[in-house]
Amino acid sequence: MDNLPQIEKLITDEMGIAVYGSANFEDLKNVLAAKFNELINNDFNHLVQLLYRIDISETKLKETLGQNQDKNAGELLAALTIERQLQKIRSRQQYSKPDENISEDEKW
Repeated sequence: MDNLPQIEKLITDEMGIAVYGSANFEDLKNVLAAKFNELINNDFNHLVQLLYRIDISETKLKETLGQNQDKNAGELLAALTIERQLQKIRSRQQYSKPDENISEDEKW
């Protein structure tokens, strides 16, 4: 299943930047990396607020950045963001399925 449009919508809604129309996940990652690098350099407080809103684990963030100090921080943040959005989509799909093991008497 291609979750790219769903991920783009979540990112657009949570970050307030339009990321619709990416051809693939790599394109989306590049757009996000550029945005994150811009925030790292120009508005770090806003970056922290976005990461909180996106709900990226602080522990995972520190671990990822610590283990990849030689890599582009914007790209690492973009990958974590995409991964987190996929987790949200899967969780919503899992919990939105009706429980078919409920007897007719107990259904509302």
